[in-house]
Amino acid sequence: MKSIFRQVALIGKYHAAVAPAQAASTRATLEEIAHFLASQGCEVVVERDTAAHAGMTGHTTADVATIGTQCDLGLVVGGDGTMLGIGRQLACHGVPLIGINQGRLGFITDISLDQYRTVLPPMLAGEYEEDQRTLMQAHVMRDGQSVFDTLAMNDVVVNRGATSGMVELKIEIDGHFVARQRADGLIVASPTGSTAYALSAGGPMLHPSNPSWVMVPIAPHTLSNRPIVLPDAVEIVIELLSGRDASANFDMQSLASLLHGDRITVRRSQHKVRFLHPKGWTYFDTLRKKLHWNEGA
Repeated sequence: MKSIFRQVALIGKYHAAVAPAQAASTRATLEEIAHFLASQGCEVVVERDTAAHAGMTGHTTADVATIGTQCDLGLVVGGDGTMLGIGRQLACHGVPLIGINQGRLGFITDISLDQYRTVLPPMLAGEYEEDQRTLMQAHVMRDGQSVFDTLAMNDVVVNRGATSGMVELKIEIDGHFVARQRADGLIVASPTGSTAYALSAGGPMLHPSNPSWVMVPIAPHTLSNRPIVLPDAVEIVIELLSGRDASANFDMQSLASLLHGDRITVRRSQHKVRFLHPKGWTYFDTLRKKLHWNEGA
């Protein structure tokens, strides 16, 4: 089968400082996958930081922006954190992504490393399921000015400080006052993020095709403050009224320190992340495998 994707970007999990043995193992894995892609008729482009930190040489390299404009497909080797990071950056370019799981959970990197040789060829030939995930556009507003803005695929989390008490938050939806609540924090999660921190805090799981957010309080002072599912067309505003050392986290990969009066706005982004899965894949396959729903059957 011939690949319908001409130029494929190879993106790996990397750290600035890793043990030599780990770096060698990562390099060997990525080199093996690169050669496999070439054998399928793909022109392989290795993401620049991946190549640098893995010590890969002799390959065409490119930064993420160039990958977005030139490549037909991104192959991500790592865990969900790796996919979250690259997914946000490539969403505006519409580049589809395939995930090979080299992490622990693998909710969005769903092809196991030991199966890619059999799973990838039909996908590269066009036999796949496409799954589009919404993104959240978030801003931290201070005195009417945006001091921080970013995209999030999983969640936006307002947290209390590590050693301080609860935060007090005012919540508005589409300009309407909803509640004031005291809690350890508040999570606004997408369907993708509903199986992450929001699930641990007692929120429901949302199917990715559901055009919704879930808003989940973290250890609320008033027990009647419960998770609520909202349409993703709304704008959510969270104002910090009190609490020391509070912060806002975005996919747990970027962070903004908050001052009293800061307002965190969350709305649906115009961009979506495109995931490709093996033919016949469904979201329930992922839940059954990752949450061990089939055990004891």
